[in-house]
Amino acid sequence: MCAFMLGDTQKLEHQSTGKAIVAEHLCKTFEVTKGVLRRTKTKVAAVKDVSFEVEYGELFGLVGPNGAGKTTTIKMLTTMLIPTSGSAKVLGFDVEKDVNSIRKKIGIVLGGERGLYTRVNAIDNLRYFADLYGVPIKVRDKRIKELLQFMGLWERAQDRVETYSKGMKQRLHLARGLINDPQVIFMDEPTIGLDPEIAKETRSMIKELVINGKTVLLTTHYMFEADELCKRVAIIRNGKIVALDTPSGLKKYVMDTSVVQVEGFGITEKEVTEFREAQEILTVSAELGEDKQILKIQTPKGSEIISQVQEILKNSRIYDIKIKEPTLEDAYLRLVEGEA
Repeated sequence: MCAFMLGDTQKLEHQSTGKAIVAEHLCKTFEVTKGVLRRTKTKVAAVKDVSFEVEYGELFGLVGPNGAGKTTTIKMLTTMLIPTSGSAKVLGFDVEKDVNSIRKKIGIVLGGERGLYTRVNAIDNLRYFADLYGVPIKVRDKRIKELLQFMGLWERAQDRVETYSKGMKQRLHLARGLINDPQVIFMDEPTIGLDPEIAKETRSMIKELVINGKTVLLTTHYMFEADELCKRVAIIRNGKIVALDTPSGLKKYVMDTSVVQVEGFGITEKEVTEFREAQEILTVSAELGEDKQILKIQTPKGSEIISQVQEILKNSRIYDIKIKEPTLEDAYLRLVEGEA
């Protein structure tokens, strides 16, 4: 890890009774205008009574489907949105009253193309953000070099960002999020859209940040990523947290079930719907590609259901049927789609 991180993170004001992040009954409602000829205003609740705490030095995951409230929650905690009700503190500072104090001490890493100036080089990008954070000039240039070296970008530091690959841009996002040596880093789907090798590299960098004392709040769509990285995970559905535990603790929600995985060809939405409506089947996820389809069926019946699977798929070609132990993704599906 970069030398400045090893040195400065020793100055963290860890308090034995304090928390890095505290969210209490957070709610956020937006006013939405609908209609063309007759326009009406309605209120939509994006976040409904969300509460959780994050310890210093913890990597905490917030997972859920699109529209569940993950990004809105992140925006409230990073002072980008004002809560409609409830309260939150980051590093002991109130997100409504102490905006500047929080912004100086946190980092934000976004996924995708957002948040970089692509027509200038990496050094100019980081200088701009360092100046926004008020990083002293005598510290700034040394820190930029250390970050770009750590991210493997130093040899391309003078090139325009528009010439970078997705993976390089994401590494620059990480560097940007660390330019002020933040105590807490918020990462909103940092590996989305990356190829598997670059995503794996990004996860390794995230792990190293936590090893060196940083606190990370991570949102992700990928359950295997949450399982690999996070000490604890909160699952959010329709603006509410429906479960919060360690990855292994969340798996208890599916300990009474097995996962039947079917690989085949010719499976249609009609068969998927039939599985979803069948008794003794809790959840069904389907990947219906052109060349191969994969079904994952959660059921308490285990291998007893295989004959029923074969009957429903009698007009399809089945390549393989496996009985698997449930994973964090299976627990997620049960909590988000099922009745756990």
